[in-house]
Amino acid sequence: MKILLTGGAGYIGSHTTRLLLEKGYTPIVIDSLENGHKQALPSEVKFYNGKINNKELVNQIFKENNISSIIHFAGYIEAGESMKDPLKFFDNNVSQATSFLKQAIKNNVKKIVFSSTAAVYGIPKTSPITEHFPLIPINHYGWTKLFFERILDASSIYGLKSVCLRYFNAAGAGYNIGEDHSPESHLIPLILKTALKQRKDIKIFGTNYSTPDGTCIRDYIHVLDLAQAHIEALNLLEKGVTGKFNVGTGKGNSVKEVIDITKKITQTDFPVIETERRPGDPAELIASSDKLQKESSWKPKYDIKDIIKSAWQWHSNHPQGF
Repeated sequence: MKILLTGGAGYIGSHTTRLLLEKGYTPIVIDSLENGHKQALPSEVKFYNGKINNKELVNQIFKENNISSIIHFAGYIEAGESMKDPLKFFDNNVSQATSFLKQAIKNNVKKIVFSSTAAVYGIPKTSPITEHFPLIPINHYGWTKLFFERILDASSIYGLKSVCLRYFNAAGAGYNIGEDHSPESHLIPLILKTALKQRKDIKIFGTNYSTPDGTCIRDYIHVLDLAQAHIEALNLLEKGVTGKFNVGTGKGNSVKEVIDITKKITQTDFPVIETERRPGDPAELIASSDKLQKESSWKPKYDIKDIIKSAWQWHSNHPQGF
């Protein structure tokens, strides 16, 4: 079964590509390499370098390969940047993605898994978050993901079936590849870079939240668990199941907890600076993944210690990234 992954050379995409290969699928990747890394892909994977709104290239991919399903990862992900340059995000995550979707539908592809986000929920009033929570994003990144979910819903009129996976905080490493963003903004790699002395300190933004230790709590999910969720989503589509599914562990860890666990695992110490809150940071974001677990055989295998251990192994062996 041939699966086309857009943005398949990115962090989550490359791990999913490798898992698909391991499970007997034939993954095919299109990536502009603006943020992805070709080195993250196995050499045997068919790779197309380009943007998903390049109609000629996209049609070539569909003509050359009998694509059965798509996993759509390609998109900008930095919520803070989306507030500074919203049109960049709406163009890339909505307009270019819609151009790609039109070509997929024209080429008779009927199944798509979409890489969505917990950012569609904005600041929830209670926890854990289910798929029935109000959808009120607080940044343009979240809105772009929600808009494309709606576009996929509307495209059912063309016979398209979709599963949208709303990720919580992806982290960790596997297959001797890892997380390498430039610039980096995710907590765990930032802490590990500090442990490696590549940064002078780690900042905690806000210590007066209504959480046990005053710092923000997040649901960290191992990238391998996330990759497995995409396999499950493909299986659901094969059975005719569509819909939106949260993907998280259902357990939260505070910023202080993550720092403390990292210090123990890495056997390092480093300065921690407490500073002001960032605007728009919810106190707590924890997923309920009950829906996905009921509809499929998916269950998270890894906890926060596994996540940090695997990420530390990759970062310490690849201090400069790819």
